[in-house]
Amino acid sequence: MFEVDALRLLVAVAETGSFTQAAVRLSYTQSAVSRRIATLEQQAGGPLFERLPRGVRLNPAGRALHRHALDVLDRLARAERELAVLHAGHGGLLHVGAFATANISLVPAALRALQEARPDVEVVAVEGPTDTLLRGLSDGSLDLAVVSDYPSGLPSADGVTTTELCDDELLVALPRGHRLAEAGTVDLAELREEAWLQGAYGDRPTMLADACARAGFTPRKVIRIAEWTGKFGYVAAGLGVALVPSLAAWAVPDELVLRPLTDRALHRTVHVALPATALPAALTLRDLLRAARAAA
Repeated sequence: MFEVDALRLLVAVAETGSFTQAAVRLSYTQSAVSRRIATLEQQAGGPLFERLPRGVRLNPAGRALHRHALDVLDRLARAERELAVLHAGHGGLLHVGAFATANISLVPAALRALQEARPDVEVVAVEGPTDTLLRGLSDGSLDLAVVSDYPSGLPSADGVTTTELCDDELLVALPRGHRLAEAGTVDLAELREEAWLQGAYGDRPTMLADACARAGFTPRKVIRIAEWTGKFGYVAAGLGVALVPSLAAWAVPDELVLRPLTDRALHRTVHVALPATALPAALTLRDLLRAARAAA
């Protein structure tokens, strides 16, 4: 494993063609340069320079290592600059995660506003379920996440703080030809004979399972469909009904209708999650998410 200082020294000697000039450039003694280059050559498995009457020049092995050294030093310099601007709040990469239906309108609206307000910030967007997003915040791979307590509650994660963004009503999606499609509100008990499209049910507590229990029944059939496009397709085909959050209403196809439910407990809470030490750009995006929700 080559040390960064040794690679920097290799580059200086190559550019100056002299151990003495490299020592002056990097504030070393000439003997220190000679020792460090000798150690580097041992690590590299052989000589890296041709010793000339006046100075030195890279040999083929030295030229090969020199190319890699330039690449490594350039990457480290870019990383240093990126971290500096990130911590100063002046830009850089921002890794943002969100669950699927938050990506329909809420998150894109906030990201558009961030792009206009902070064009120096480059967003890397990730979609996933809440538990995966919270793990990403814990392990440092995400800088902000939009998460929710649907369908089974909000998990906890080490070093992560969550603040409530909004309540999101859960509606029932029905095909347009359904007998309840024109109803003002729907009681879950009226859907006791329907199949339900749900990503998870029964293996752990879910809002749907709890709501059906309150209505005095257990769904006769649960079809495990995780993706929203699949759920919409099944509902449109008359194969079942599904709970759909109001955040997803914009993406519901014309073949479906959304109806509110009489059980007012059927809603989820959407949260913004941040690591304990949040980047300035992440805090800006948190505020823009609040503004986007207020404007919706």
